[in-house]
Amino acid sequence: MPRKDLLTFGDESVALGQRRNLALTVSQSYSGAPVTLPITVWRAVKPGPAVFVTAAVHGDELNGTGIVREIILHAPFELIAGSLVLVPVVNLLGFERHTRYLPDRRDMNRCFPGSADGSLASRMAHVIFSSVISQCDYGIDLHTAAVRRTNFPSVRADRKNPEAARIARAFGCEVIVNRKGPKASLRREACDAGCATVILEAGEVWKIEPNVVQYGIRGIRNVLIELGMVEGTREEPVYQVWTRKTIWVRASFGGMLAFHVAPGDIVEKDEPLATSTNLLGEEQDLLRSPSDGIILGITTLPTVTPGSPVCHIAVPRGGLGPIRRALEKESTESLHERLRDDLAASVTISERADPAG
Repeated sequence: MPRKDLLTFGDESVALGQRRNLALTVSQSYSGAPVTLPITVWRAVKPGPAVFVTAAVHGDELNGTGIVREIILHAPFELIAGSLVLVPVVNLLGFERHTRYLPDRRDMNRCFPGSADGSLASRMAHVIFSSVISQCDYGIDLHTAAVRRTNFPSVRADRKNPEAARIARAFGCEVIVNRKGPKASLRREACDAGCATVILEAGEVWKIEPNVVQYGIRGIRNVLIELGMVEGTREEPVYQVWTRKTIWVRASFGGMLAFHVAPGDIVEKDEPLATSTNLLGEEQDLLRSPSDGIILGITTLPTVTPGSPVCHIAVPRGGLGPIRRALEKESTESLHERLRDDLAASVTISERADPAG
């Protein structure tokens, strides 16, 4: 694992023991003015791994920006070894327009490692990949659900990559989704280049949710403890499961939704998930869980048409018994429970007497 005396970003270098705010030029605007990404590079005196933390590769996903800014502004841990490269916004042009995409309508998270003479998105991805990712040993890329959805926090990692699996476990999410990631995504290309990288999916777009920020900082601190960069003891999750299988449950009819579950809930096969009714309150559809699982995400749009995604369910191996037992011991004041309550506030949730129960 490399131990570099200097990390270089454009014309600027940062030595061990320094902490500097830099501006990395990644493109130009229509006016010809430079487009620069603000970056904080924080290096301990003692050598160690270099870790990047990036946010807002999709420009409307602001929870990660809140997490990175909290680390920059308040330094919630002391770095005793290694280096942190903190990038609060990767897709600055999308961020300024409150949109997922770049002005050329490309998804930057399908453009890595990029090209020096490609499209706008590809050129920006190339600068970020060559300047930030190529100098790091590990990475954490922060995301939220897409527009009109919210996600219970989960880490996504390739379990076949030993170092990615290591930091995924250390992060401390209850659910780890074992997937390599799409081609040309930041995470997959970083791993293929030798920089073990995971992503966090948590919350929804256009928001900085306080408990998501706390959850993200806890996870990053856990990873840094695991890598010997920060002193302390990792905070363990209530439970932790790996899964490869996730299922989207979709509406069969149109209507207005009332949920019977919330993000983070565990559900059994055939348990009611949501009811849709027409505008006069007449029931159109009762959606049931196709499997035992954990609610990873739900739509926050109260209306659906046939085929609309409603619930995203993770299917853990080993059944729900160990998870139920762990949750029975959990305090209602824990971060896990506070976060579940916050995410549930985005939708209407009601109990339903289940005639099939």
